[in-house]
Amino acid sequence: EVQLVESGGDLVQPGGSLRLSCAASGFTFSDYWMYWVRQAPGKGLEWVSSISTAYGTPLYLDSVGGRFTISRDNAKTTVYLQMTDLKPEDTGVYYCVRARDVGTIDFGYWGQGTQVTISS
Repeated sequence: EVQLVESGGDLVQPGGSLRLSCAASGFTFSDYWMYWVRQAPGKGLEWVSSISTAYGTPLYLDSVGGRFTISRDNAKTTVYLQMTDLKPEDTGVYYCVRARDVGTIDFGYWGQGTQVTISS
């Protein structure tokens, strides 16, 4: 059974930093693209970042470029999102997402999400 469990969300002040983690199980982690997607209160889903399997470059939403870094540890079957210089507009529920199939880049399985709140 595919499982994705996010953690690390918290309440932080603008300009602060936070690292989100997503623990994956139930599949061969290194074979799949992984993603972070967020949803602000009352808003729709917004893709934030992607990371490939073996080669290729990570991708970012333009508004978070230079502030967020996605990474993965295949031995630990975990994907991370390091966030710095956080802004109020970064507030939302952050979801870890796995690609639908090996060799595809469309969304498949979703985690339960972790809340990130940026406020003074």
